[in-house]
Amino acid sequence: MSILSRMGVPAFKAGGQPSIDFGAYRLELTGLVAQPLSLTWPEILALPYSVVNARLTSVSGWSVRADWGGVLWRDFLSSAPPLPKATHVTFVSVGGGYATTTPLSDMDTPRVILAYNVADEPLEPEYGGPLRLVIPNLWGYKSCKWLGKIELTDQLRGGYWEDRGYPREAYITVGETLDVNSGTRREHSAGEILGF
Repeated sequence: MSILSRMGVPAFKAGGQPSIDFGAYRLELTGLVAQPLSLTWPEILALPYSVVNARLTSVSGWSVRADWGGVLWRDFLSSAPPLPKATHVTFVSVGGGYATTTPLSDMDTPRVILAYNVADEPLEPEYGGPLRLVIPNLWGYKSCKWLGKIELTDQLRGGYWEDRGYPREAYITVGETLDVNSGTRREHSAGEILGF
């Protein structure tokens, strides 16, 4: 049981939770990249490792701060740089049940991470394991769980929640969130929540 389970962090399974075989798992990077990639799980673990302390913020009114461990987005892209005409990136879960697209400019922060552990514990399947995205500066529905495919594109596409009426940009707006860490409701400003 990970720290997320122990704190009672909500676990959403939009698009359905896939069953993932580590022996067959691959992370695909395709589209407008200099060099497409197809990485096995051991190859992902061999990439530069980092830990980011960041808050994952759900549009449904809760957020959680944790130490997310894995591969920084910047480090991941350094091995396969985008082509000049790439403007967006689409993330797709294993099996294709969930997808979301984000402008590359919104990914250009040092704290976006492809996470496979949290607080030094493996990321549980219900929270997106074995590999999920954490984009602290956008609402949580952009932080794709069960990451299986990354495609660089030149267009803003829809997505699981975006096609159901959620904002395509997913910028965190001023409001109030239940801070799962403390169990209290806290007001927050727009953008990544850094104050608590």
